[in-house]
Amino acid sequence: MKKVVTDLDLNDKKVIIRCDLNVPIKDGNILDDNRIKESLRTINYALDNNAKVILLSHLGRVKTEEDKIKNTLEPVADRLTELLNKKVYFINETRGEVLEEAINNMKSGDIILVQNTRYEDLEDKKESTNDEKLGKYWASLGDVFINDAFGTAHRSHASNVGIASNLPSAIGFLVEKELNMLGEKLSSPEKPYVVIMGGAKMNDKIKVIDKLIEKADYVLLGGGIANTFLTAMGYDLKASIYDAESIDHAKELLNNYKDKIILPVDGYGSTSYQDGLEVKYNTLDSVEDGIMILDIGPKSTELFSKYINAAKTVFWNGPVGVSEFSNFEFGTKELCRMLNSSNKTVIIGGGDSAAAAIRFGYKDSFTHISTGGGASLEYIEGKKLPGVEVIDNK
Repeated sequence: MKKVVTDLDLNDKKVIIRCDLNVPIKDGNILDDNRIKESLRTINYALDNNAKVILLSHLGRVKTEEDKIKNTLEPVADRLTELLNKKVYFINETRGEVLEEAINNMKSGDIILVQNTRYEDLEDKKESTNDEKLGKYWASLGDVFINDAFGTAHRSHASNVGIASNLPSAIGFLVEKELNMLGEKLSSPEKPYVVIMGGAKMNDKIKVIDKLIEKADYVLLGGGIANTFLTAMGYDLKASIYDAESIDHAKELLNNYKDKIILPVDGYGSTSYQDGLEVKYNTLDSVEDGIMILDIGPKSTELFSKYINAAKTVFWNGPVGVSEFSNFEFGTKELCRMLNSSNKTVIIGGGDSAAAAIRFGYKDSFTHISTGGGASLEYIEGKKLPGVEVIDNK
């Protein structure tokens, strides 16, 4: 069992907390601050225990100098200041004298947010490849390390594994909650157990589908994943996205689990991957030339409802349509409504499905909405999470 933040003495210590503050920002405005709010409990605990708090996080990907401008964490520092009702000092550096001096001058109760850790990716991807020197450098800035970023727990980065390898460490309350929820609720789920999988690409989720389909009573598929299975069955979905490399694997799963795999029977489409165009309704055998299916239709949601209503446990990862487009949010929105009206354990596995559920007003409607899509999938697949494995044991 891993140490939790409550197992460490934080009094007057420089406490580095790796948060997941990777939030959507447009024109300097934060569009969804859920991940920031999820980090507050651990931050407040450290403050209440007289710590000097140093926050690290990534934001987006940084491959160019332009990305640095676009992916600055400064708006996050401003939002944290509002939520904590306490000044969060933003340091526009990831290393160097300015950062070191600011940390050395901290008093207990002070908070610093360091600039986007992925600024270090601009030179040889030092953050994302867990550069040993970078991990040791960041560790030298603090006395103890708390990993509270579940969204990157499945990655070995300098800002999680690198630091934890060089300091006394523990997980934060958010990571503890994620591990407990995903482990406790899904390791021996109450039956019937229904899995809903969506998203664009199947090859990203093949292994987790292989794992979950053995335990689940039914697997309901949407998005590009469903298109891959339907194409494997011989349907011509015209311009619709599907994963050609996974066709043979889809055929194998259909042969082995034909009674478990539930596929859409209709959908809404358009001539281009964009919002605002004319919407075409299609059954599987009537997709017009040039049309791509971008959402499941009413007959599909009616079919899915039979399995959802009977379920005792549901795990959902990936929207069943391009839910960020208003013209193709129908299926995902309907699933949210169905799951909300049911008395069952519902776990939303992070990523786009979590964002959609929150955007549609269902933030507090389900048993758990994970903050990490990839991490949640790998954890329930049974993989070890490097960002957790490196943490000190009790």
